[in-house]
Amino acid sequence: MTQAQQLPDSRRQPFAPDMTREAIARAGRVVLKVGTGVLTHPDGSIALARLFGVVEAASRLRHDGREVLIVTSGAVGLGRVALQLPEPPDTAALKQTCAAVGQSRLMALYQQGFARLGITCAQILITWTDFDDRVRYLNLHETLQSLFRLGVVPVVNENDAISLNDRVYRGTGKRPIFDDNDRLGALVASELAADLIVLLTDVPGVMTADPRRDPAARLIARIDRPEDVAHDVDGRSEAGRGGMASKLEAASVASRGGCHTVIASGLEPGALDRVLAGEEEGTWIPPRAALSSRSRWIAYCSHPRGTLVLRPAAAERLRDGATVRAGAVAKAEGLFRRGDVVEIRGPDGSLVGRGVVAVDAAMAREAIARRTAPFGGLELVHGQHIILKEDRHQRKDRPGAHNDD
Repeated sequence: MTQAQQLPDSRRQPFAPDMTREAIARAGRVVLKVGTGVLTHPDGSIALARLFGVVEAASRLRHDGREVLIVTSGAVGLGRVALQLPEPPDTAALKQTCAAVGQSRLMALYQQGFARLGITCAQILITWTDFDDRVRYLNLHETLQSLFRLGVVPVVNENDAISLNDRVYRGTGKRPIFDDNDRLGALVASELAADLIVLLTDVPGVMTADPRRDPAARLIARIDRPEDVAHDVDGRSEAGRGGMASKLEAASVASRGGCHTVIASGLEPGALDRVLAGEEEGTWIPPRAALSSRSRWIAYCSHPRGTLVLRPAAAERLRDGATVRAGAVAKAEGLFRRGDVVEIRGPDGSLVGRGVVAVDAAMAREAIARRTAPFGGLELVHGQHIILKEDRHQRKDRPGAHNDD
């Protein structure tokens, strides 16, 4: 079959849950995330051999009939070299300038490498708004599915030339939907229901200590709950934005999408091939029972437009799957419309979960203020559209919850 021919939709069979590394070798849809420390040398110049090594591995997967997507860093670094800047950019404007110069150079290298191996690749540039807006999120899904059907390898990067993350979130205390390509890769893998994501970095995997400071550091071969250890690791790359904690947070997102994650070296020759063969390489984070597509969007991809602060004891009742009604809420913050995602917080400000609100902010505030019947019983967020904080790591979807996978 030539590359231009469409692959039938039935070709990709559902990935059977398998809690062994051998399952990785059967992954039908694979995401490869390549960090700046892998693609560049310490002086900022491009590491061509490593970039083309990733291209070759992706091409082998593609020729084997599997679907593969690459999430790449490197545009800012390439732009810095082209502009002959002695130091990495230290302002948002300069970073965006470097990205604008470097992105086309980065994509040209991928196109050159894939073309030599008979594969077509496509560039996809993403900002956080592409995940936050549900329609654009679904459009992204359809585009990627179409590329897969045509045998194309999508190459995805954050659109740093116009990204507003640095400016929108500075001083707000809020976290962007993704602020590095580790989380971007995990969101893409989750959105696509990928079977495997490999996070390639400049260390062998998750270590007991930073190997650059502690020669006795040992590799951790398997982590079942990455969110429990993310705060205990460091080893941030000097070239990129994401450190090991970022990769573990990304692995937590991917695992709730039912996706295997391996954090492995992109510097050691043959490491990626060993990962893809299901061998003991890097740190493996097994998948967990997957949330539905809509639930994943609520939990990870949307930017909350407001906050509902619960009254005392209401948070405990919510953990039983109860709908949030006006009588259980002390106040509503923010300007939100019906259908927006809001945070649900306890009286102490702790995050309880997220949900899709059933009324706008004005109606919510009126009902909360009046509290008496029938206002106190007004449904603000239905239980089927709530993802509790612990659910983001543990829960299977409740029966009847909307699923549009």
